[in-house]
Amino acid sequence: MPTPPPADVIEPQLHTDEIQTRDEFDRQLATGRLTGLTVQGLRLDLAPVPDLTGVEVAGTLFVGCRFASRDVGADLVRRGANVVPPFSGLPYPTQPAHLYTPEDLAAGFAEGGFTGMYDTRVYDHYRAHGGALPDVKEALGQRLHDHGVDNALADATRVWLARHGPQSVVGIMGGHAVRRGSPAYRMAAVLGWELARADRLVVTGGGPGVMEAANLGAYLADRSATELTEAIDLLATAPDFTDHHRYTATALEVRQRYAGVPRPRGADLGWARAGGLAIPTWLYGHEPANLFAGRIAKYFSNAIREDTILRLARGGIVFAPGRAGTVQEVFQAATKTYYGTDGASGAYIFLDRDYWTRELPVEALLRPLLAASPFGDLSSTIHLTDDVREAVRLLTT
Repeated sequence: MPTPPPADVIEPQLHTDEIQTRDEFDRQLATGRLTGLTVQGLRLDLAPVPDLTGVEVAGTLFVGCRFASRDVGADLVRRGANVVPPFSGLPYPTQPAHLYTPEDLAAGFAEGGFTGMYDTRVYDHYRAHGGALPDVKEALGQRLHDHGVDNALADATRVWLARHGPQSVVGIMGGHAVRRGSPAYRMAAVLGWELARADRLVVTGGGPGVMEAANLGAYLADRSATELTEAIDLLATAPDFTDHHRYTATALEVRQRYAGVPRPRGADLGWARAGGLAIPTWLYGHEPANLFAGRIAKYFSNAIREDTILRLARGGIVFAPGRAGTVQEVFQAATKTYYGTDGASGAYIFLDRDYWTRELPVEALLRPLLAASPFGDLSSTIHLTDDVREAVRLLTT
């Protein structure tokens, strides 16, 4: 592998020339100039419909916006703007301005069950148009969507990182097939609960099993340990994610029972302590959506999604027992740490000492690898424990 890229190549950037809300757009419109700006995913066909006829638009990029008529878009192009309209026939936005919420993904469940919810409809469309190898139109739509998610994720995490620093973001990885109510599920839920209460942003891959449990714990961070146990017991009545409808219905029942104050989409950080962040992918859309994260950055590209999780988790990563996917994540993370690709890494916590030393002895390879890092011996970042509270202590001190 080559040496890591320069820091400025991977450093998150603040793009001040992007307009992502109608309020921002209206304020800029009042100046009579949109020159050189990028307007993303806005419904400019809704009242009050803006009058763009006298506005300077040379070099303006309208991407994923809807206009009152085709003539409006054509006139903008004639006057020097670039217009990438939303693609027709897609069940997802080509330029989402915000991260998803659980309510977004579950929309339609009440009326149509699991097959009728937004998340499932997008997955069915994804499969019908080539899956991981889509046709050209679908590929362009997916890339635009994922870029919008990139943008929204940067916006959603910027305030958190400015306030708490990159070492406050903790990743939790582990098996997707862990059943609700099992000891491993309960351990991951307590871990997410403790970390969120310690002002850590919990980040998972957004799937079922360990990932759902960690987001559940973060979702109930303002509730008691007894209430967390009660929620897990209720979820355990539908333990198997392959029973898609019951699995989803029970998650929604828990959300309704423990619903707190509705939290806005904006810069407010309440969502971080009401579920944290999940970063799933429709590549694994056959698994039901994890509905306990506060914000959900759902991608079509699994490669972008995996890299994003590990890039954000600078405050450490917890690896609960898992199989090939989890082991892949272990060494993908180790590669970033070894080369210092994203800066300093936090602790690597392996939950279940016996599992990681006997059943899948990755420690035996990982420790000498990190000891040989160009940045010095990093093997001390590796910890094995059977105690959730020890894991929390290592991640918060």
